Parts: sequence; structure tokens; C-alpha cells
Amino acid sequence: MPSLRWGILGTGWIASRFVASLRASTTQQVVAVGSRSQASADAFARGAGELRTHASHEALVSDPDVDVVYVATPHHAHLAGALLAVGAGKHVLVEKPLGLDASEAQSVSAAAAAAGVFCMEAMWSLFLPRFDVVRQVLDAGLLGEVRTVIADHGEHFDPPHRILDPAMAGGSLLDLGTYVTTLATWVLGPATRVLASGESTASGVNGQAAMLLTHAGDATSVLHSTLLTRTPTAATIAGTEATLTLPGPFFMPGDVVVTSADGSGSVTWTDPEPIGHGALYHSALEAARCIGDGLLESPLHDAASVHANMRALDEVTRQVGVTYSPAVEVIARPQGALSCEGTSLSRMKGHA
Repeated sequence: MPSLRWGILGTGWIASRFVASLRASTTQQVVAVGSRSQASADAFARGAGELRTHASHEALVSDPDVDVVYVATPHHAHLAGALLAVGAGKHVLVEKPLGLDASEAQSVSAAAAAAGVFCMEAMWSLFLPRFDVVRQVLDAGLLGEVRTVIADHGEHFDPPHRILDPAMAGGSLLDLGTYVTTLATWVLGPATRVLASGESTASGVNGQAAMLLTHAGDATSVLHSTLLTRTPTAATIAGTEATLTLPGPFFMPGDVVVTSADGSGSVTWTDPEPIGHGALYHSALEAARCIGDGLLESPLHDAASVHANMRALDEVTRQVGVTYSPAVEVIARPQGALSCEGTSLSRMKGHA
């Protein structure tokens, strides 16, 4: 794969870990960073080292020495940052979620396709060696007919973390819930029915959500996300012949355990990579591989799969009463959106 020149749009926690991961484990080149101020860009460069700094996002995406832009801004700014990069003719890797809802995600995907540039949501879990093992198990049919996915993701956060800020599209769903819904729709396909309940924090964001999704053939996923408590963060994919377990945290590097349906035997694949965010580089390598092959999206996580996940999340947010502040409000829904009684998600097609 080519060694691309990366520009980092945003200077927060995930951006610094992404840069450190690329430099520690790849030959990808991180050459520039852009922020909303020169001071912020300079401070990031002092921590990351040897980066050209830009005092605006516009300047970063206009840098002729940048091949691909990594959008690492808070959620509510993903759409603007991604469209800015695409408009400048840059390939783009956008931190999850690709947008605040399916409509935003579709806007980014469509703009990238029209511009002829690569675009991918950085759902880093799907590119880990651990998930490649899961993919091989599923493709080989070792589990039999998969009927059930169970997954949860819970972490505890204290103020003033941005996840508690409604003005920054905070809450459990876009940060944590997207991992469990992505897993479910990746394994079982788009949701056909959604039933969800949840509670809000004192700051007004979603504190936790319980989600029951139905998929093709009445397969079921039982999902949970919370920012109020720390939970096991494990996942199970169960079929008629065997059950695959991902010990927590399921979304990071870790082992894969497959146990026969009758419990008589099991086999474990042991991940040589340590648990942690040092593995963020896998999504960058997938982007570089695809760009080198002239692809506009990744076959491992294409636009259609992102949109399917976001449509499910849209319905969860509707049922638990999630809205975003007026400054970032983009989740207006068409009449006749999916109800908890099980109306087909195809009725939301215009929204997606």
C-alpha cells in the first residue's frame, strides 16, 4: 500500500492517539494539522512533533502536500469537516460517526462519490485482526445460521467531558452505542424493527439506552450503551451450530472464542496485539490500501453499511427522545418514520 501524506483536522484526544498510532506502527506520513486557531495547531504539533500547522480547517485541506484528511473534530463538526476536505479534492477518513444521522452520512458519501475521492468512516474495530478472524468464522459458516447478537458498551464519564455536553452532540449513542449497532448490522444486516428505551443525564444528553433490533428472518440483536456506569463491554454472536464470544472490551484488540452449540468444545484465537487505542492505525492502513487500489470506499465498511447503522441509530434516538442543540440540529425526520410497532425501515429511505 502507498505511504500517504496525512493531514489531521482537529486537535483533540482521538487525533493525538491516531497520530501516535500511525507513527508507531506504519510508514504512513503525518505531515500537517489544522485547527480553528494557530495556537491550538501549534500546541498539538508540539506534542506530536514535526507537523506543519494551519490556523484553519480551510488551510489544512488546501495544503498541496496533504493526500488524505483525517477528520477528528467533535461529532457535530464531522459533516462540515468532511465536506470541506472532499470539496478540496482530498481523500477523507472521518472519525465515527460519519454524521449525526443517516442524512448527514449520506451527504458525505454522496459528495465523495461525486468528487471521485475515497471516503470511509473510521469505525476502527472492523479493521482489527480480531474482527478479521470473526469475518472468517462467519464467512466459513462455522456458527451455522446466526440468530442472535448481544453486545453492550458502558463507560463512566464525569464533567466536563464533551460526551456530557448537548451542544457537542454528546450522549451515549454516538460515542458508545454506535459500536454495538454497527456490530449488529454488520453481522445480521439492516434493522427492520427497533424498540428502544433510555434515560437522560442532568445535562440533557442520553445517559443510557437499551435497544432491541430485529433483522432479516427475525434474527435479533440485544444491545446496550451507557455513559453512567462501567459494564463488561463484551459481545456474543450466536448461531445454530456454535457461539462466538468477544470478551470485553469487544471493540478493541482481544481474543475470539468459538464454542459448540452443545458446549462440548471450544477453540480460542489469541490476539497478539495489546488491548488499547494503539491499534487505531488499522483503519488508516485500510484507507491507504483502498486508495492505492483506486477504490472510492472500503469493501470492509462501505457507505451502505454505514447508512444502515445510522438509520437504526436514528430510530433509537427518536424513541428515547434524543435531540441536538439548535446549533447542530440535523435530525428532522420525514412523516411516517419507523415506529416501535415495527413499521419497515424502508419508509425512512428518503431520510437516508
